[in-house]
Amino acid sequence: MKTVVVIGAGIWGSSLALRLAESGWQVTLVEQHKPGHVRQASAGETRLMRCAHGAEDWYARMAWRARDGWRRLSERAGEELYHEAGMMWFAGTPDGWESDSTRVLKNLDIPCEVLDPSDGARFFPEFRGDDLSFLLWEPKAGVIRARRATQVTARLAEAAGVHLVRGRAVPVTGDDAPYRSAVRVGGEVLVADRVVWACGAWLPELFDVPLTVTKQDTLHFAVPAEWTVPGTPAWVDHGAAAYGHGDVDGVGMKATSDLEGAPYDPEHGERTVDEASVAGARAYLARRFPSLVSAPVLFSQVCQYALTTDTEWIIAEVSPGVWLLGGDSGHGFKHAPELASYVTGVLDGDHEPEARFGLHERTPSRGLRTSGTAG
Repeated sequence: MKTVVVIGAGIWGSSLALRLAESGWQVTLVEQHKPGHVRQASAGETRLMRCAHGAEDWYARMAWRARDGWRRLSERAGEELYHEAGMMWFAGTPDGWESDSTRVLKNLDIPCEVLDPSDGARFFPEFRGDDLSFLLWEPKAGVIRARRATQVTARLAEAAGVHLVRGRAVPVTGDDAPYRSAVRVGGEVLVADRVVWACGAWLPELFDVPLTVTKQDTLHFAVPAEWTVPGTPAWVDHGAAAYGHGDVDGVGMKATSDLEGAPYDPEHGERTVDEASVAGARAYLARRFPSLVSAPVLFSQVCQYALTTDTEWIIAEVSPGVWLLGGDSGHGFKHAPELASYVTGVLDGDHEPEARFGLHERTPSRGLRTSGTAG
């Protein structure tokens, strides 16, 4: 039986461990804290599920397949992990990112509709869109209950035979290669046919990778009942780098910025949101949903992004049998079920990873994110 050690029980690591176990691998999953712990980027309360990725069709296809994965996961878990509430994109220009997204979605037969800004009143209890060129409606998009989904995926992985080990993992150097296909956890060395480092914001501490880790404040506001998912859809203003959705699980309506924050230590950084983040969110509410501008902050959370400069992922072999999997933050969560199948194929030798995912020099780009504005 083929053996693998996966480090990191966030959504990517847990999804991969589950898929590998169900494909006949003997899997050990290493997590220094606990699946769904609040330091993980995967442990944000929610993440958006959308297929629009500007002019990029590879990710749009993967997201569309991942949607089915989230629906199947909800069925297996016996609870709604994915709310298909739809998503509205607020287009500030007639020929920008949203226009590119519309063309790609239509070419792929992924449901979408171009609407007049005045149609926003049909989807939101209140909406001001007089500064917009058009709206792009994705009816098959929505909101994932991220932390809960991460916990459920890890639980299903264990049920499938994955051995979960608690502890901090470090690479083991090799004699004839930079790293051995092994992991040191405390005083024990775990050896396997493959080792996959899927440890998110901790990856740059261990390997020389083109990742920047930043502090990201998320805010949820207390709102009236009519602003609840699924009645209220998710929304993204790409040009303003703002996004959110209606109330999910009673933690309030999410309205927050997608701009990259300051450099951040995911293990020891303070997890208190900045007043500037609150002020920025309120300024956006005043523009788009004016009656909510004074809504109290009901829930706030600090997570982190671990991003490459071009926002493409890292799927790369750094030593025989040793793989790095990262750069997921900001747009990676939604792809997890399908990405797990893709990486399983890589580890099985069925196909090579896309060249875009290599450890090469990258050209800065924001085309895959929900943020069209530099931080």
